[in-house]
Amino acid sequence: MFETLSDRLTSVFSSLRAKGRLSDADIDATTREIRIALLEADVALPVVKAFVAQVKERARGTEVSQALNPAQQVVKIVNDELIEILGGETRRLRFAKTPPTVIMLAGLQGAGKTTLAGKLARWLREQGHAPMLVAADLQRPNAVQQLQVVGERAQVAVYAPEPGNGVGDPIGVARTSIDEAKRLNHDIVIIDTAGRLGIDQEMMKQAADIRDVVQPDEVLFVVDAMIGQDAVTTAQAFMEGVGFDGVVLTKLDGDARGGAALSVRHITGRPIMFASTGEKLEDFDAFHPDRMASRILDMGDILTLIEQAQKTFDEEQAAKMAGKLTSGESFTLEDFLEQMMMVQKMGPIKNLLGMMPGMGQMRDQLNSIDDRDLDRIAAIIRSMTPGERQDPKIINGSRRARIAAGSGVTVTAVNNLVTRFFEAQKMMKRMAGGMGIPGMPGGRGKVAKAQKKNKKGRRVSGDPRKAALEKASSGDAPAPPKQGGMLGNLHGKLPPGMDLPPGFDPSKFKLPGQQ
Repeated sequence: MFETLSDRLTSVFSSLRAKGRLSDADIDATTREIRIALLEADVALPVVKAFVAQVKERARGTEVSQALNPAQQVVKIVNDELIEILGGETRRLRFAKTPPTVIMLAGLQGAGKTTLAGKLARWLREQGHAPMLVAADLQRPNAVQQLQVVGERAQVAVYAPEPGNGVGDPIGVARTSIDEAKRLNHDIVIIDTAGRLGIDQEMMKQAADIRDVVQPDEVLFVVDAMIGQDAVTTAQAFMEGVGFDGVVLTKLDGDARGGAALSVRHITGRPIMFASTGEKLEDFDAFHPDRMASRILDMGDILTLIEQAQKTFDEEQAAKMAGKLTSGESFTLEDFLEQMMMVQKMGPIKNLLGMMPGMGQMRDQLNSIDDRDLDRIAAIIRSMTPGERQDPKIINGSRRARIAAGSGVTVTAVNNLVTRFFEAQKMMKRMAGGMGIPGMPGGRGKVAKAQKKNKKGRRVSGDPRKAALEKASSGDAPAPPKQGGMLGNLHGKLPPGMDLPPGFDPSKFKLPGQQ
């Protein structure tokens, strides 16, 4: 979504890094490039003006002029201002003191409200809640059926008393859904309302009537992040006609320029609360302004990566696998397959690598990654017998031909997998042996510790006089004649032409800072 903006900003900052000091001309040129980058990303003009003015003001202040690295300080300022425009802090859902909490979704048709209702319900279910979806979109053909399918996939209940397709009263459905949720002990109600292809008074009145009837705790405005400047116009119209508490961005995985995300919050004053980043139900999470700003500036999103890993990997299983990795030879193809399946659950490999800092500069390589390669590797391993997975050394020529035929790949592909596995196994064995890494068991770390222990007590003083005395006392060398003051190493004499005045005792001379 933000690839173009990210590339432009990265190139702007790379030209600054060679400068030890920033002049007013440098700041003007930098902010001009930032303005162009934001406008090209389809950010609303008022937002661009406010953003650039704030960056320019801070860049000319003392925090940049007195910084050791002005370029890095400018990057920090841009990052701070991006976070501010995107909402500052992560906004959490407000829950009702007395259940159920009512969440109403509003937005134009095609923004993805129905699918997003399922994503939000699934997300809340994983948080330990018991949500219920309400089919109050009775105008759009098959909207009720779509919500039922989405609810089944999300494993949440759906309240749909009316068939839809133009039949039924959406306000009545919304009213009775609250009593139904209380009866079935659902603590959250998510109401999917009707949209239109464009803004009209009928749609606004229906949404406002539903709002008045159910008194929702949260009204979420669902906006398609790919519609650019129209997102701002639509958001303003909904703000005036219905009112909303937060924004949900959909289709952030698209190839549009993403200016809507940077504009809606600033124009409406309402925070972005959630973001949908794909078609699957799990491609949904709370919106974190600081993490999004880091992604735009190609600084990665390590926190989200860690959170995804924590959701996917079981701690006990991870500890068990870590023991196998350190032992080297006990790591089998079965273990490798298990780890690969766990990584796949975290999402597309391209997306995972894209969360690493600096990966924006390797976008072409990331785009060439095909997750189907992992599927082919899995097919090869699954075509092996349990014995072959445990001990790949027994895989001879005939076995490789059989595995290749069973997995639908060439014998060369099987050979490559087996060869690479043996190489990885050797590397893990070397790591288990230490391989010169300090602190690793069995390696050079022990030798280094032993050497350090032997040398203990033989430290050489930084004072050359003390060092000489320590050497003499240890029997390694005869002690030098004792001399006073600073002339000990010259045996009390100075070179010709450097004689000191009569009566001057250099041993009593004090340097600055000496007591």
